[in-house]
Amino acid sequence: MSTHTLTGPAPAGLRFHPLRDSATMLRRNLKRMLRYPSMTVMLVGMPVVFLLLFVYVFGGTLGAGLGGPVHSGTVGGRAEYANYVAPAIILMTVTSTVQGTAISIAMDMTEGIIARFRTMHIARVSVLTGHVLGSVIQAVFSLVIVIGVALLVGFRPAAGLGGWLAAAGFLVLVTFALVWLAVALGQVSKSVETASNLPMPLVLLPFLGSGFVPTDSMPAGLRWFAEYQPFTPIIETLRGLLMDKPIGNNGWIALVWCAVIALGGYLWSKRLFNRVGSR
Repeated sequence: MSTHTLTGPAPAGLRFHPLRDSATMLRRNLKRMLRYPSMTVMLVGMPVVFLLLFVYVFGGTLGAGLGGPVHSGTVGGRAEYANYVAPAIILMTVTSTVQGTAISIAMDMTEGIIARFRTMHIARVSVLTGHVLGSVIQAVFSLVIVIGVALLVGFRPAAGLGGWLAAAGFLVLVTFALVWLAVALGQVSKSVETASNLPMPLVLLPFLGSGFVPTDSMPAGLRWFAEYQPFTPIIETLRGLLMDKPIGNNGWIALVWCAVIALGGYLWSKRLFNRVGSR
């Protein structure tokens, strides 16, 4: 009896097609978003509520301390603060979206569909990239809405076309990095409730940075944390791009943080997904 070893390329029917499989998984996730629009509404609603709260309730007082003009009591301060806080709210829109990504991943894990995908002849990475690309598209849609609301409440960016394009590309990069981290968090969650709570630090960190007040107004210990946590250079870069102001070292620091978060989230997600067995 002779044994033949297959050394050539695999038959066409047995080859993996990562791009085609990723497109299929992306289509699945987009249909899921359309089927459950309440998730998108909830993810957009929280940043909008915070925007209205900080601009109309705290804007007059906080804006007066930013060095801007104050006319007729608090109107000028409110307008100044709208320009200051809008980039933080825009970033919060991204963090809210990635929270939804973790929930979606956890739902797939607990419902058993991920276990079934593992047994199918598809590129394994496509299951994850479908979630990532779907979440990026959902984030872009949410960002358009939140930026529109910000413009209505007084946000007046000074950026030209180049600044807007740079800000848009930067936001997509930030979203891409945080979504990969959320994919990993969704996989380690034991339930949907846990998945909704694990990304909460991502939602809260903008409050502990330069998003809502300048860091030099904070106590020494909190100021140190605010200046060196990743969301401060990200917010300052976005603020500089939108308001047409110098971003200094914040730009490359933000890019380094995005690269570290994206690579770490991808490797962690891939390791979790490729592990033997499922929950």
